[in-house]
Amino acid sequence: MKTKTTTFFLRKVTFFTLIFLSLNVISQEEKPKSTLDKLVSKINLSGSVDGYYRYNFAAPNDNSVAPQTSFANENGFALGMANTILGYEGEKVGFVADLVFGSRGEDAVFNSDDSAQIINQLYVYWNVTKSVKLTFGNFNTFIGYEVISPTGNFNYSTSYMFSYGPFSHTGLKADVAISKKWSAMFAIMNPSDYTDNNPFDTYIAGAQIGYTLDNGSAFLNFRYGNEGEPGEVGPTFQVDLTTGWDLTQDFYLGVNTTYVSTEPQENGDASGFYGVALYPQYKTSEKFAIGIRGEYFSVYNGGLTDVIGLDTQGDGDVITATLTGNYTIGELTLKPELRIDTTSEDFFIDNDREATKSLSSFVLGAVYKF
Repeated sequence: MKTKTTTFFLRKVTFFTLIFLSLNVISQEEKPKSTLDKLVSKINLSGSVDGYYRYNFAAPNDNSVAPQTSFANENGFALGMANTILGYEGEKVGFVADLVFGSRGEDAVFNSDDSAQIINQLYVYWNVTKSVKLTFGNFNTFIGYEVISPTGNFNYSTSYMFSYGPFSHTGLKADVAISKKWSAMFAIMNPSDYTDNNPFDTYIAGAQIGYTLDNGSAFLNFRYGNEGEPGEVGPTFQVDLTTGWDLTQDFYLGVNTTYVSTEPQENGDASGFYGVALYPQYKTSEKFAIGIRGEYFSVYNGGLTDVIGLDTQGDGDVITATLTGNYTIGELTLKPELRIDTTSEDFFIDNDREATKSLSSFVLGAVYKF
């Protein structure tokens, strides 16, 4: 009798225990996530860390001689930047907070005051429809082939066209997907690289037409407007073509060409610069690829100064060949690079402190992406 009673009691306990556990599991599965949990689950963290070593051949290595392009101008061992990108991607809305620290980052936000010199990008966006996206805030430029982050460039050093085109904009832009292949963008923005505020009460317009296939894309870019004090500078117009195609499984070819013209305030000729660059790249294995950037860059009527040698009319040009390897070790990429800059007028100096038209240099960049 005692055995039967005990067995019946254990059966009841087991039965109710199973019911309780089942209800508990169901309640846990159906418990809604908090708003904070949902937000955290959709926040993405990415970025990079980079540094480099640079050496001049047959020229001083005391930081007095370097190509006048962005980010890799210091000699010896030098710092790039730490880049941290926080992004939230909702069904309709989201944001990007892109923060930079270090020399490369400071150069990238050179028109910002001290309080904002860690902000590379800071914007919100709204997917109004499946075809229309609005972006408001500070975003990197849509113009040109190269970008600020070293993870987005094959070469470690940068081109003249990139260095003297705009880096970033603050304003409102609309991206429109016209079809699966065609896209368009329209923007109204502060003067280029004035990302914290607008000190001139002038604005520039931007536009882009894009064409994309599975093996490549082409983008025709425009900007127009007054890039400074209206009484001191005239409006600037730029047209820029950026394109890149996988010609085979291992061979890629990129092309960038640009033309910039600034109107004079008084009688005279417009000034500016133009150029073209080719980016052939060949992948030899899963870990190694090699590529060359060949660039021709020309300044006219003193459109830029202290960049390359200019003649008495303010004209000058430079031809640059940059041979770069990319060796990947997990998330780390080593970028050994040989570069030759040749100007039309004397601009560099040699070891004897004599003026010369050419400079040869070596750079080893190290970029870690996370």
